[in-house]
Amino acid sequence: MLLEIEALDAAGRGVARSAEGKVVFVEGALGGERVEARPLRSRRRFDLARAVSVLQPSASRRTPRCPHFCACGGCATQHADARAQMAAKQRWLEDCLARIGKVRPDSLLPIVYGEEWGYRRRARLSVRFVERKGGALVGFRERASTYVADMHRCEVLPPAASALIDPLRALVGALSIRAQLPQIEVAAGEEATALVFRVLAPPSPEDERLLREFAQSAGVHVWLQPRGPDSAHPLQPGESSLSYSLPEFGVRVGFGPTDFTQVNFGVNRVLVSRAVRLLAPSPGERVADLFCGIGNFSLPLAARGAQVVGFEGSVELVRRARENALRNGLVAQFEAVDLFRSNVAAFGPFDKMLIDPPREGAIEAVTSLPGDWPRRIVYVSCDPATLARDAGVLVRDRGFRLAAAGVVNMFPHTAHVESIALLERA
Repeated sequence: MLLEIEALDAAGRGVARSAEGKVVFVEGALGGERVEARPLRSRRRFDLARAVSVLQPSASRRTPRCPHFCACGGCATQHADARAQMAAKQRWLEDCLARIGKVRPDSLLPIVYGEEWGYRRRARLSVRFVERKGGALVGFRERASTYVADMHRCEVLPPAASALIDPLRALVGALSIRAQLPQIEVAAGEEATALVFRVLAPPSPEDERLLREFAQSAGVHVWLQPRGPDSAHPLQPGESSLSYSLPEFGVRVGFGPTDFTQVNFGVNRVLVSRAVRLLAPSPGERVADLFCGIGNFSLPLAARGAQVVGFEGSVELVRRARENALRNGLVAQFEAVDLFRSNVAAFGPFDKMLIDPPREGAIEAVTSLPGDWPRRIVYVSCDPATLARDAGVLVRDRGFRLAAAGVVNMFPHTAHVESIALLERA
């Protein structure tokens, strides 16, 4: 069928309407294009299709850099330039704020761009041993599939990590537990890279020898994870730690391979800088950092003289945040609190607050805020839908106005939308 593509959605699909007026999401198409598309699936409210021929290309179209782009599910929009990608994400943020939160920002923040390639310092690579394909596959899953893409490099991983894909395929194929090794997590710090092997069965002595030799020859740290993230432990070398720096604040942040960190260190630096500027802490002001993790925002805020109290549900991350404060010579308080069940009123009042929740958002936290504090909130979000929901509550029920909002290019070429918002007492 022939379709006129109206726009690019945040997931990297073209948006069109069929002759009957039904919405059609078209993989591989961009806004302003005329394409021939093949139907994939029909739903009650929309159809899915894939572009098989681009009859009238967009000026934003470019050749994907990665040879595995069409099969690999790790990226969605390598066929669009950066401006087209971010315009789609900006539209998605504005749409969520208006449709879900029923709010509109007073101003839009400039889009934060960054390096498009080699940025992804955290990744979970799937592993599968497939005899008929010649051995082990290591990489991201195929699009809309549980199969592992047959890939040999990845353009969004740091070059040193991308170069490990083929050696990892050979290593996995040589292990006796290759059928009990579903995942390898990549965690690249600024000075070292760790690989966390998820092992469903204990490695044999020969397996351990091969893993140690791989660590030494590849110059990486090898960890084993037999159960949940807390079970991860170093194999080679015996002690292992990673870190990244925030030079503007004179801070170095240490983390473990399974700790949550932002995947894009360069963009994270800009994001932290913007968050601190928007929050504008003055020396002596009390600032709460909700979902503080290992101190990504808490430590820079403390470096500006604020009295920071970080709240985090993971006891292990609280311990890491305290260590980071000590190593950086900063005074900050960190408390283990389940923010999905408890509120921070007992620790208040706070002048200002930073909220950086997981995808679920922070509805429990925002609904429990008192009517007189804080007077300013910076909300960092990885899901515009929950940001919009929470912002709507803060505006309607807690006396705030949405002063500004904008998107951050934390995950180029993917459907992931990172955003930041400033809310102030009306």
